Amino acid sequence: MADPELEAQEGVGIPDALQRLWTPHRMAYIKGQGKPEGDTSDGCPFCAVTALDDADALIISRGKGVYALLNLYPYNPGHLMVVPYRHVADYTDLTPEETVELAEFTQRAMRVARRVSAPHGFNLGMNQGVIAGAGIAAHLHQHLVPRWGGDANFMPVIGHTKVLPQLLGETRQLLADAWDA
Repeated sequence: MADPELEAQEGVGIPDALQRLWTPHRMAYIKGQGKPEGDTSDGCPFCAVTALDDADALIISRGKGVYALLNLYPYNPGHLMVVPYRHVADYTDLTPEETVELAEFTQRAMRVARRVSAPHGFNLGMNQGVIAGAGIAAHLHQHLVPRWGGDANFMPVIGHTKVLPQLLGETRQLLADAWDA
C-alpha cells in the first residue's frame, strides 16, 4: 500500500514540512484589481472612496483638502494614508493649502497612533511614479506606517507573511475615535 502522505503530495510538489498561511484576499492587490489605468480620475479608488460612508471606506478623518484612511493592504496595524481629494499625481502639483493640510494630517495621524497603539517609530513616505513603487501612481498619497521594535519577526523574515492582529474596521474605529480627542 502506498504511503498516504506521499500519495497526497504526488503531482503537487515535494513535501517541505512548512505550514502555509493562505491569504487569497491579497490576490486582488497582486492582480491590480481596482487600480486605475492612465492618469485620469476615472476608476481611481482614492477618488471613488470619498463618496462612501467613512466606516465602509476605512476613512479615519476628512479635512477640507485631504483625508486620512487605512491602507487596504497594510504593512502593519494602523498603516494609513493621507490623500488629497484632488486627483493629482505629483507632490509639486499640490496647492500651498493642500501641502499644509497634508503635513498637518500626517502630524495628527502620528499623534493619534502614538496615543492608541504606542508605536516606537514610523515610516513616512510617498512613492512618486510607478518606477518608485507607487501602486496607484495617478493619485498622490502619503503613507504612515507605525513600527514597533521586533515587528520584523520570523513570519515576514522567514515565512514571507505579515500577521496583523486587528481587523481593519477595528483599527479604523480606534483611530477615528481618537482623532478628535
